[in-house]
Amino acid sequence: MDLNSLDLPKRPQDTRVVVAMSGGVDSSVVAGLLAREGYDVVGVTLQLYDHGEATHRKGACCAGQDIHDARRVAAALGIPHYVLDYEERFKQAVMQPFANAYRQGETPVPCIACNQSVKFVDLMAVAQDLGADVLATGHYVQSKLEDGRRRLYRPVDDSRDQSYFLFATTQAQLDFLRFPLGGMTKPAVRELAREFGLEIAEKHDSQDICFVPQGKYADVIRKMHPEALEGGDIVHLDGRVLGRHEGIVHYTIGQRKGLGIAAGEPLYVVKLEHQTGRVIVGPREALMTRTVRLRDVNWLGAEALTELARGNGYPVEVKVRSTRPPSSGVVHLEGENVFVTLFAGEYGISPGQACVFYADESTTTEVLGGGFIAEAVPAALVA
Repeated sequence: MDLNSLDLPKRPQDTRVVVAMSGGVDSSVVAGLLAREGYDVVGVTLQLYDHGEATHRKGACCAGQDIHDARRVAAALGIPHYVLDYEERFKQAVMQPFANAYRQGETPVPCIACNQSVKFVDLMAVAQDLGADVLATGHYVQSKLEDGRRRLYRPVDDSRDQSYFLFATTQAQLDFLRFPLGGMTKPAVRELAREFGLEIAEKHDSQDICFVPQGKYADVIRKMHPEALEGGDIVHLDGRVLGRHEGIVHYTIGQRKGLGIAAGEPLYVVKLEHQTGRVIVGPREALMTRTVRLRDVNWLGAEALTELARGNGYPVEVKVRSTRPPSSGVVHLEGENVFVTLFAGEYGISPGQACVFYADESTTTEVLGGGFIAEAVPAALVA
């Protein structure tokens, strides 16, 4: 029997698809597309976080207004829709680790943690309990069935690329997931929303971290860990104490503005010492990194990383920030440790950020996996 558009040997009407509906344009169009193709579509929305400021403001995600919008879209499409309360799970799996990471001087990426836990573990389990064959989301990324296994690729629309946030997706999860928007542009998706007659067609995209009102993450940390806002010294790399601060959570690696000190040269935050409470500053060149050590590496390549990355290592394209294009590098193993060398180097890399690998010779650019940065080795310390 021929495969359907979701690469399954079933008729669409015999294929149950759970769609993760956030209340936004993208996931709504996914539900509309699959319903139009005749699939047995069920919409599921997770209530992750809600507060007064998030309920009716632009840029919020998974809050009250979004849930209302998801319900309206499901009703318009004529599909069943369920709302599940995952606030406590979200707090434990995403918010607490986020706050803890900032306490330790890291720069966490909570959207990755959310995908790793709530969305691609808990929601996937819900989908399977509902008898779904696949779980579909509105992420802009592509997956393709090749030689009996699904492989992950960057989307057609580079400006919407969300592969950086999905590097930790396991092979088993990838086999169950579908990303119908990966071959489309955002304007085309909005046009489909209008075609489907959806009221959310012009809705703004979510931009903020859903549990951080107006981007004030220190306020969230203050509520969860007030001790994290204890003051300490601002110290130059040469040992001079230049001033005081009111908590390292107010600073990020590479920050220049708002340091609250007077100096005769431009200074940047180069290190955050959570154990001593010191903010270390120095010149821009001190921020240059060419080598990073990774933790919690997830590898999606067909061949084992342990085989590929020995010796001189394995050439890859690398992203250390979601907003930057990939740059050339090599991933290599030293004992049990995974390192990445960035040929051109990068300024202001912080522990906690993701480092994502892409194939270095692919027209559609396969996502090979990645890891979290455990340590950024200053270029000055590399022989």
